[in-house]
Amino acid sequence: MARRSTSGSTGSSRGSTGSTGSPAGPRNRTPQPVRVRRRTAGDFVKAFFAFVALLVLLVGVPAALVVQIGWPLPDGVPSLDWLQQEITVRTFLNILTVVVWLAWAQFTACVLVEVKAAVSGVGVPGRVPGAGPSQLLARQLVAALLLAGATAASLTPGLSQLGHSLDGNQRGTVAAAQQTPGTFIGAQEQPAAGVAAALAEQASHAAAQVDDGSAARLHGDTKYYRIQPPEGRHHDSLWEIAERHLGDGRRYKEIYALNKDRVQPDGSRLSEASLIRPGWIMEMPGDARGGDLVELPDEAGKVSEDVEQQIDQYARTGGGAEPAGTGAGTGAAGHEGSSGLVQTDVPRAHGGGHAGGRSGEVSLPAQRHSPPAFAADGRAGSRSESGDAFGLPEALVTAPLLAAGLLGALGRRRRQLLWQSALGAVTGRRGMEPPTPTGDAQDVQDALFVGADPEGVRLLDRSLRGLAASLAAESRSLPVVYAAWMTGGDLHLQLAQPSGKPPAPWQLGQDQTFWVLSRSGAERYDDADTAAPYPGLVSLGTMDDSRLLLNLEAVPGIVSLSGRQEDRAAVFASVAAELATNGWSDRMTITLVGFGEDLTPLAPNRIRHLDDVDALVETMAAETRQRRGALGAAGQDSVLTGRTGPAQHTRWAPHLVLLAAEPSAEDAVKLAELAADASRLGIGYLVGTESGELPGAAWELEITGEGKLLAPLLGLELEAQLLPAAQRRAVVELFVEADPERGPDGPAPTPPFLVDISEQGRPAVYARLVGSYEIIGLDAPDGERSVLLHEALALLLLHREGVHPRVLTSALWPRGVTDDVRDALIERLRAWLGSDPDGAPRLGSDARGRLVLAKSVVSDLDVLRSLYHEATQGKGVDSRAVRGRLLTDALVLVRGPLLADRPEGRYRWLTHEIVDAQLPLLVADIGLALSAFHLEKDRAEKAIEALNAALRTAPADERLWNELLRATHATGDTARLTALAADLVTRSGARGLPPRTEALLDELRPGWRDSAPAAG
Repeated sequence: MARRSTSGSTGSSRGSTGSTGSPAGPRNRTPQPVRVRRRTAGDFVKAFFAFVALLVLLVGVPAALVVQIGWPLPDGVPSLDWLQQEITVRTFLNILTVVVWLAWAQFTACVLVEVKAAVSGVGVPGRVPGAGPSQLLARQLVAALLLAGATAASLTPGLSQLGHSLDGNQRGTVAAAQQTPGTFIGAQEQPAAGVAAALAEQASHAAAQVDDGSAARLHGDTKYYRIQPPEGRHHDSLWEIAERHLGDGRRYKEIYALNKDRVQPDGSRLSEASLIRPGWIMEMPGDARGGDLVELPDEAGKVSEDVEQQIDQYARTGGGAEPAGTGAGTGAAGHEGSSGLVQTDVPRAHGGGHAGGRSGEVSLPAQRHSPPAFAADGRAGSRSESGDAFGLPEALVTAPLLAAGLLGALGRRRRQLLWQSALGAVTGRRGMEPPTPTGDAQDVQDALFVGADPEGVRLLDRSLRGLAASLAAESRSLPVVYAAWMTGGDLHLQLAQPSGKPPAPWQLGQDQTFWVLSRSGAERYDDADTAAPYPGLVSLGTMDDSRLLLNLEAVPGIVSLSGRQEDRAAVFASVAAELATNGWSDRMTITLVGFGEDLTPLAPNRIRHLDDVDALVETMAAETRQRRGALGAAGQDSVLTGRTGPAQHTRWAPHLVLLAAEPSAEDAVKLAELAADASRLGIGYLVGTESGELPGAAWELEITGEGKLLAPLLGLELEAQLLPAAQRRAVVELFVEADPERGPDGPAPTPPFLVDISEQGRPAVYARLVGSYEIIGLDAPDGERSVLLHEALALLLLHREGVHPRVLTSALWPRGVTDDVRDALIERLRAWLGSDPDGAPRLGSDARGRLVLAKSVVSDLDVLRSLYHEATQGKGVDSRAVRGRLLTDALVLVRGPLLADRPEGRYRWLTHEIVDAQLPLLVADIGLALSAFHLEKDRAEKAIEALNAALRTAPADERLWNELLRATHATGDTARLTALAADLVTRSGARGLPPRTEALLDELRPGWRDSAPAAG
């Protein structure tokens, strides 16, 4: 279906000027009654000089040419001999005279066009070809001349256009054709006669019902636009409205600013630029043009009485008062039963140009429309109001889903490192802390803490899996989803085609191709045991606080990305990192070509790197054949049907190809052939290109040097999500240092923060974190602020290396806070902690601005680590008695899990930490060391007591249970050993005992398999 459009040069609504004659512009103005401008002496002076200038240019120039030079062209048809004559000065003068005559003729035409438009007051003047500066000069002179005999408000465009470029104001608008993705777009023509007749009938009917006088008093020649209802898959949007009527889709922000939060006819308000609804009224900037607009009062006859009343009521909701002549309004009108607009131009299809569809290009359905919403994140407020990143990489601070994925994967990697370190030796641990990053890696880690939104990832994952489970229960297939929008906790899925009514709590959006889930509906879902339905969703960027996730595996062809190489690399790295670590997928393969060999440590099981395009073509050709055959053998029409219903066990995983290097023409054709059926097979292609032209590209993206991700054919201008080279290297460094597979040449574990455990080292402030939270040495703070101060202190105590102020802010206020509140809390915390006897504050800052506690502020976790370190690597190494006392003292400190009584809803930042894994391992190590200490002297009961104490904090540690079996066996009590084996079998449940525990029981109690069930 051809998209509706208007001509840029005819039928345009008039712009209005105010009493001052100042140019109308896209500012927020309120419609006011027209003010008639009184003429001044200066106006007459301007008019006189304009008259003289026009007289000289229109009459004086040709008269001078005739008198001084005469007619420059020959009197008859020149012969061949004329071409062979010598070129004289007279010849040059004749040529120059011809040029001057042509310039005069062009300028005269411009004057005639401008005079006609200014006197009639109808429409934007026609554009004289190639006469940009000349027509602008003619417009100014004509406007100044007519100013002496008419009111400024009647001169349109006249003075209102001074200072605006002719090209910018008269750019023609083209219409983009749109059809089902995967097919080709061509120009389509709509019947003109039927449209014109219908419009004439509407205008005639409306004119009989409108009172021009009252409308003029209220609106003062302000333009309005009425949002059109959808036609097929095409939806109206502010981008398209701006492109049609302002000449530049990027000016949609001006329309949004004029109409934000104003009450619409249906009682709702415009709160997001991407959230508009059919029937809404939009006030337009003063230079808007086009037949879809209605300018009141002059064009009240265009609309029905009901629509005029709606515009009348809407105009009363405007902002501050300004002269109507300088006002910029928007207009729209339409009959209730029609398309929603009054158009004076016949729509036309256009197959080329910037906004038109080219053959082979597909439009993302419904992105130019009403409410897609998924906002950047519910934590957007966690950025400071000043907008600076406070020294942290902004690219990661503003990428909540990417940051959450990286942080979660890094935490899992560090836990794995801890566990493997723990299994390396029962005693003599290699260290309790993973390597502490420094430099850029430390900044990136802090940015991940600040930017991560794990709650948003959790809700997105549950929402998608819950949808898949609900559809499977109804024996329905998953719909093809092109994209998802997130905003304020709501999720909007963009479907390729209508798929019926969604299962509750999902609802239909603004049309049949949108399924919407509110945040409250998402929170109703529990974890579902089903395959991830849309693992190929990946964040591209934000637009008006809405975050776009494109489903790469659903694109019917190749997604191309043009722009400078370094800018493309930042986009590719962001896409690869999020796909490798996101929390809403199960399994996938990510093939990187031309970049990203260093990204493999992020997810070695997902990411693979190929050297060149030839290897990629060969690999993907084989996989394409394999997937086609597998789908045929399974009786499935696409991978989506294999992710729900009876075939769910197959769990078709996507394969996403990211090709950063531009392929050759031959390779591009091969990739286009492979990608033709890729969406059905679960394969997606993102390919970089220098030129922007790529065969088989379904969607074309462009990344600019300013970080904008543009897709004009899709109506998108996003703030791109990027991972620049320096931050990519720092992220990779974090993962490499936490790699448990690294050899002995890897980084040494960070030594723990040690405190003086002697009597002389008594701290000034002592906090008990292991168990219930208690503080000794400080007065209780104000009741209302006590919770925040305690939480801030706990975070600092768990990070003795220092805490970035932005990390502290994000931890305490995950939904955002202003800078002054943050600074006030830090000062209040500093005052509460006080100073040491030497006057040094107990809360200071290091050279990089991170908050650091003084050594006189200590936690029981610090003491616990120090006692264990001293027992196993200090004085306890040479003295058995000292080792036993230190280990016993350490185990006495363990009163339960970390911060056992923390308030509900607080301390959510602990989900980012690995301390919950460190503490059980530390306690287990202490219990094992103390058990070995007692068993050396055959004190089995003491060993069992120590192991049981450690198990209360680390009940899942297999090493403790195995050592408890050995200690129980040392007592010689067979019945006790059999009862313990039965208890272990019961605890293990359906999973069964770990293999090493089974082997140990076979050694200690060969008949345990027969007696354990009876004993249990």
